[in-house]
Amino acid sequence: MEIGKKQKSTEAWKECKKSKQNAKRVISLAKGKKQKECASDLNDPNQESEFFRIAKQTVTERNDITGSNSLNGVLAVGKVKVDQKGIKGSWKEYME
Repeated sequence: MEIGKKQKSTEAWKECKKSKQNAKRVISLAKGKKQKECASDLNDPNQESEFFRIAKQTVTERNDITGSNSLNGVLAVGKVKVDQKGIKGSWKEYME
């Protein structure tokens, strides 16, 4: 009986492995198709503005994560500056 159980589990394992390979193949083909669509959109002058909009949005999102959101004023103690110009000004005052 043990041999029968092993054979069934081996067959099930082989079937599972084939299913995984099939799924990976389908996903890979879908990714390749989407990448080709995106690449062809880059060559289209009408889609150029969309590309730059997405790039600008990505830069802004990353800036929010890495940049500072607020900074206490160096000379004016107790004032919190949250705009980019104010933060740059505070750093400039601090460095001088």
